[in-house]
Amino acid sequence: MATLILFVITLASPLIPMSVASAADSKNLIYDEANLLNEQEKSELNALANEYGAERQTDFVILTTNNTQNQDVQLLTEDFYDEHALGYDKANGNAVILTMDMNNREVYLAGFYKAEDYLDNGRLQSIRSRITSELSSGDYKLAFEKYIKLSYKYMGYEPGVNPNNILFNGWIQLGVSVLIGGVVVGIMTYRSGGRVTVNRATYEDSSTSSVIDRQDRYIRTTVTKRKIEKNNNNGGGGGGGGGGTSRGGHSHSGSRGSF
Repeated sequence: MATLILFVITLASPLIPMSVASAADSKNLIYDEANLLNEQEKSELNALANEYGAERQTDFVILTTNNTQNQDVQLLTEDFYDEHALGYDKANGNAVILTMDMNNREVYLAGFYKAEDYLDNGRLQSIRSRITSELSSGDYKLAFEKYIKLSYKYMGYEPGVNPNNILFNGWIQLGVSVLIGGVVVGIMTYRSGGRVTVNRATYEDSSTSSVIDRQDRYIRTTVTKRKIEKNNNNGGGGGGGGGGTSRGGHSHSGSRGSF
């Protein structure tokens, strides 16, 4: 009996340190200084950020602040990154930060190192525009969840690729596959009945047929021009893209706007 217990303990012992280590490795990525979230919401968001961040080897950070010193939101984000030495792989390493400035009702997203490449200005602009409505309505937890999941999703595409391309949509891909399959099956069904070899020439007596010659003469070409108005609306409560370099010397991508 004692031998059996010892055997079970021996098998289970490698699992215990792993679970403890897993809990220890979970870092705090939610800095809710403006108290926009309750404890459960912060815990759930932190677990989500750690899970998704591990797969992209990038810290997904959220900072909310009342910004009582009225500091520019971009500078505030840069200083926060420098001072907290954020980064998944090392101090001041791979990280993306969403900063909520509740004093000026502004939001800023910044991507550092790997995130600067995979979450460039355009991708951060897209993420920001897709969470602005939730931020404006005060549904902060949902907005932060979308930020984490969209950041994770966009980092799954190589830099320079538009992650919002309709061809990347799963339903579109399924529809195209079904359409191609239907065309292939239709062609196979059509050919399975044998080819028709009878045509007009089979019964035509070329010696007695009379075809009147016709001639088409080109006269002119008319070209109509119409001005196409450009759509300059970027969405997302105003704002725009633009990164920079922190005072600690760390360059980053960025997007800012109001909510």
